[in-house]
Amino acid sequence: MAITAQVAVAGATIHFDKLYTYLVPDVLSERVQIGSMVLVPFGRGSAKARMGVVLAVDCQEQPDKRLKAIYDVAPEEARLSPELLELVHELREKTFCTYYEAVKAVIPYGAQYKAVNEGGKPRLQKQIVRHTENVYQRGAVPSKWTSKQRAVWDALEQGPLTQTQLLEIGISKNVLDRMCAQGTLIRTQRDRTLSLYEHYTASGETPALSPAQQKAFVQLASFMDDENPHAALLHGVTSSGKTLVFLKLIEKAIAQGKQALVLVPEISLTPQMIYRLKTAFGSRVAVQHSALSNTERLLQWREIQTGGADIVVGTRSAIFAPLSRIGVIIIDEEQEHTYHSENAPRFLAHDIAKRRAVTHRALLLLASATPSIESYHAACAGRYHLVELTERYNRMPLPDVAMVDMREELAQGNSGAISNRLAQELQRNLDCGEQSILLLNRRGYKTVGMCTACGEVIKCDACSVPMVYHKADHKLLCHYCGKSISPVPEICPTCGGKMKYTGFGTQRVEEELKERFPRARVLRMDLDSTSGKNAHETMLRRFANGEYDIMLGTQMVAKGLDFEKVTLVGVLGIDQLLFAQGFRAFENVFSLITQVVGRGGRSDRPGRALIQTVDPQHPVLKLAACQDYRSFYDQEIQFRKLNLYPPFCAICMVGFSGAEDEKVMRAAYEFAQLVQKNARRMTNVPLRVLGPAPMNVAMVNHHYRYKLTLKCRNDTAFRKLMRAVLDAYNEKGLASQASVYLDFYSDADI
Repeated sequence: MAITAQVAVAGATIHFDKLYTYLVPDVLSERVQIGSMVLVPFGRGSAKARMGVVLAVDCQEQPDKRLKAIYDVAPEEARLSPELLELVHELREKTFCTYYEAVKAVIPYGAQYKAVNEGGKPRLQKQIVRHTENVYQRGAVPSKWTSKQRAVWDALEQGPLTQTQLLEIGISKNVLDRMCAQGTLIRTQRDRTLSLYEHYTASGETPALSPAQQKAFVQLASFMDDENPHAALLHGVTSSGKTLVFLKLIEKAIAQGKQALVLVPEISLTPQMIYRLKTAFGSRVAVQHSALSNTERLLQWREIQTGGADIVVGTRSAIFAPLSRIGVIIIDEEQEHTYHSENAPRFLAHDIAKRRAVTHRALLLLASATPSIESYHAACAGRYHLVELTERYNRMPLPDVAMVDMREELAQGNSGAISNRLAQELQRNLDCGEQSILLLNRRGYKTVGMCTACGEVIKCDACSVPMVYHKADHKLLCHYCGKSISPVPEICPTCGGKMKYTGFGTQRVEEELKERFPRARVLRMDLDSTSGKNAHETMLRRFANGEYDIMLGTQMVAKGLDFEKVTLVGVLGIDQLLFAQGFRAFENVFSLITQVVGRGGRSDRPGRALIQTVDPQHPVLKLAACQDYRSFYDQEIQFRKLNLYPPFCAICMVGFSGAEDEKVMRAAYEFAQLVQKNARRMTNVPLRVLGPAPMNVAMVNHHYRYKLTLKCRNDTAFRKLMRAVLDAYNEKGLASQASVYLDFYSDADI
């Protein structure tokens, strides 16, 4: 009787991603189990070693003699839990990724393994060698004492200490080694702990709730008292105190012996949420997000896995945290697009959260001042429990909002980014010692370089986008592939005419602020300024401490931040988003303005906001200014229904990419024909096919890009159709002309 394993292998494409059968050697028979990470030979002839994960184990009396044997298996602690294995299968089924792409999503890089060659044989090795430290505790009582040994013994009276701690009090490693050899000390090893987000003062308790918050908490807490999973939407105006409700729900989950998972949409929001949680719950809080180093993330993950932390906070990837008894999952600012992964597996965190809430019979809580249209529609239809907070926590009024017509500013000779009205309000805040936040969702210095003679715009030769001028580095930069041109051209490369650079980004506005307000302390937060280690945490802490007067930034400053001294908010360059393509354009603008306006007037000082626009009468801007979400929703849901957009359908975007424009276009058209041909055979698949057409950015890094948009119902029948189409696409040899991927933007509601 031989043992065989069904293995999903790394490096597979969607077209040959299947389970491969391997023989399990007798020496590995007790270690290879479902969920094990293994190293296997793959390919013809002298096969190369590849990583894999075991998804099934079987016994065969006469296995195929051609079967290859597994090389090596990772230790038991690296095995995927049954729940994580279920998520791997679900990701592959619903996002059309490969098995191993799903595996890499659910476990951090540091916990994964790689192939190495030891003594001519392939072996597994961790991507990151675990950082450990020596820990000492008392052993047998020594018969004789030296003064140094007595000092060690006394130091360990209250419990074990690390080698670093003992060295700090003057005890040498030689003394420790001798005592271990004598048996008077016991030496063990443990994962080295790292100090992350330590600038907090633990209180051990959560603040008292207002009557409105208490009412919301009681409603939500009742869903945690039975053995059934529940989903709820907490819709609260900005500064209504949703976070305090979160803290009470987490406190209840911990009291029930359960765990909590909190997701935030951006790394910039993580520090404030972490500090609030750590203030209330101390070291029980673990962190998971991409700004951590691989070692930091691994050690935090191990802390969760071993039960050392029962509260996890992080960005999208934290949804896979290895918690075993979840009581509540909270998705803050649930409308944000960052919860949707743009790389394989292309999942929505909400979908994984729903699955985990069902598995753990937990409460899933979505929260926002501007819920997504889909979530609010689900709440109105009764699929989510709707809980609302209609007033601010401190009963302060919402900020006064005014529009500034930038056409009039230009007519008056002001061609800068800062209107005269906004400049006056900024000066008023500076005089009063109050702080201001300015939002401009465009980084860089100037955004377009155009020839004054022929009108040619300097574009990246690898991508079909204009290059952006970054003055600090004196270069043109492509924000898609990172390619740069330095020095900045002053002569047109096409006709020799003079180049003129126009538009403005955060760097240019920062310079304008310093010119207008020489004494103002300006903090710029964008992708360029926050790339350093712990940059978000450091900058936000310094702004909270009053070290800056004005915070200027992209979307990362628009939501979730809470500063008592901020009384003025300015919105710049919103028209670019207002007139953008896509059915979510108005929703994105409404949410962004509502969120950033809500950053002001959050304590005892009234807030005010100015929105600079060329269309001050636009209905979306006016509704956002008065934070009238319900009216905006009623308007938007009719548009969605009339034009068949989510939540009344799902949208599957099929993306194509390749090095030759004509071949990619032809492959996309062939794919569309295959969809229509196969759909005619299936009467239970409602479908509308749009395109194919070039993507908004038609070329990135020398690869041409097309898309096919399918309005559909994302169910088993549709996914069966798409798998048949993908198989036919591969059989016709089209995969060699253009790679293909599927991306779903909403679940159907029909």
